[in-house]
Amino acid sequence: MYERSSVRELAEQLRRELDRYSPGGKLPSSRALVERFRVSPVTVSRALAQLAAEGLVVTRPGAGAFRARPRTGTAPAGDTSWQEVALSADGAADLVPRTVDAAGVTVSLAAPPPGVIEFNGGYLHPSLQPERAMAAALSRAGRRPGAWGRPPMEGLPELREWFARGIGGSVTAAEVLVAAGGQAALTTALRALAPPGAPVLVESPTYPGMLAIARAAGLRPVPVPVDADGVRPDLLADAFRATGARVLVCQPLFQNPTGAVLAPARRGEVLGIARGAGAFVVEDDFVRRLVHEDAGELPRPLAADDPDGVVVHVGSLTKATSPSFRVSALAARGPVLERLRAIQVVDSFFVPRPLQEAALELVGSPAWPRHLRSISAELRARREAMTTALRLTLPELALPHVPSGGYHLWLRLPDGTDETALAAAALRAGVALTPGRPYFSAEPPAGHLRLSFAAVAGTGEITEGVRRLRAACDEVLRPPETLRHAAPEL
Repeated sequence: MYERSSVRELAEQLRRELDRYSPGGKLPSSRALVERFRVSPVTVSRALAQLAAEGLVVTRPGAGAFRARPRTGTAPAGDTSWQEVALSADGAADLVPRTVDAAGVTVSLAAPPPGVIEFNGGYLHPSLQPERAMAAALSRAGRRPGAWGRPPMEGLPELREWFARGIGGSVTAAEVLVAAGGQAALTTALRALAPPGAPVLVESPTYPGMLAIARAAGLRPVPVPVDADGVRPDLLADAFRATGARVLVCQPLFQNPTGAVLAPARRGEVLGIARGAGAFVVEDDFVRRLVHEDAGELPRPLAADDPDGVVVHVGSLTKATSPSFRVSALAARGPVLERLRAIQVVDSFFVPRPLQEAALELVGSPAWPRHLRSISAELRARREAMTTALRLTLPELALPHVPSGGYHLWLRLPDGTDETALAAAALRAGVALTPGRPYFSAEPPAGHLRLSFAAVAGTGEITEGVRRLRAACDEVLRPPETLRHAAPEL
């Protein structure tokens, strides 16, 4: 297995050495590079591919890699200033402006600089991903009869059946659509359920990617506060009455970012309130497969206890596998299912069949339950390492809830803390974190941080990251008077 850092380092070294070769000159062979830099052939291949993508190298099968010839002449720059008028005028008649702000999403997708500990990641570290099992599944899938043909628009029947069994209750394969990842499924659901300009109820705080979806569709997110037992039914009922909304988006299991689980007594109440308002509940069941070893029995998805078609369920394989294994499910019953299917077909036709076949191969293999057991134990160990380090090193950061599932902790900052300044100081100290502001659709009640423990290499990196965060907090949280009058060290 190659390391991404090795690829980056080799590409940078080759980039520095390109001046040794004349344009069109041949670079050393892959075998020579393997021997010289003591890396794998895969690392060499990927580093050369990166340079080729940058236009610095040309690769010729059977011949090798060559320094690219410089381009002759540069095209004059165009004038794109007209787009400011066009894009602004386009939304002039919208009830709610369609703003596309991906900042809350990209913070968990962007790779941090080398040497920075990734407490802002939203996916499993490569060491936790079932890379061998996924590679084997993809290889077997590619050899299946018809694997490269056009799949059914709704998804492969066997995969739809697998998702239906995972949801439980009376949900059937006929009520499931295969979608390209949870973000795409949520986008389809909101487009199907709410017209532009409509309000949509969201948990507060909530996943920034969902807020971005809503705003890009011209919807108006209306916050409903969450406590330790999930979304508050009393405030939910008030929000439905006050806004006339017809959609609630919620994460009943290990909510992002608080980690809350919707209490058993509230489950039926939430569905009953939505049903009484003539509204749908979009259930984002995003981390059911990232349960920790000590969690105990999980509650069923809301969709399993919903005979009336109130719930539109979204479940995904991505969080438990890899960011590139983008296979998810949309489940619904009643006429809304046809609208969901139609919108998905218009947007993307279908999920590529080889990926669906690979998903079937993966979840049907003996490696799948072993992988789930492994990450369950590892996530528990990482959670305990982070909570212990925080309580010992940063007691002033409040940790009101320690979840038994998911991949992050939600911390409250001391009153008056500048989140942006703290995030910047942390990055200078060598740790990337996620400020809490993007998780709120209105003014937040306090400053927060979300710290992920899944995207780092291990518990040692967690301890070191918290130590670096201590240094950042000392810089931002210490009163200026303390800094001015502190005695210099001798």
